[in-house]
Amino acid sequence: MTTDRMRRVDEAVREVLSDAIASDMKDPRIGFVTVTAVQTSPDLRHARVYVSVLGDDGVRERSLTGLRSAHGYLQRRVARELRIKHTPTLEFAYDDSVDRSLRVNELLSEGPDA
Repeated sequence: MTTDRMRRVDEAVREVLSDAIASDMKDPRIGFVTVTAVQTSPDLRHARVYVSVLGDDGVRERSLTGLRSAHGYLQRRVARELRIKHTPTLEFAYDDSVDRSLRVNELLSEGPDA
């Protein structure tokens, strides 16, 4: 169960990472990336960062590889901007909710005749 404090921490980490990725990342592997959510463990030691990537599977994999290689920089950025007891170790994961919603819309548009 997520407490209000944990939701605030997750949102603060998401905002810092979104800003850092959008403005500071110069890695050509990282495409158009949106941080959709962050789930921090209760002890603040780990954070799973969910990202959405515009493009095909190849672009997605390159972007995730670039983000994983930049995790040290991004972790330092979180540590510098947020006052929390522990800076969480970042783990990046693809958020497939957009893909799933597109698939549901596709199925709904086909109708019952399909």
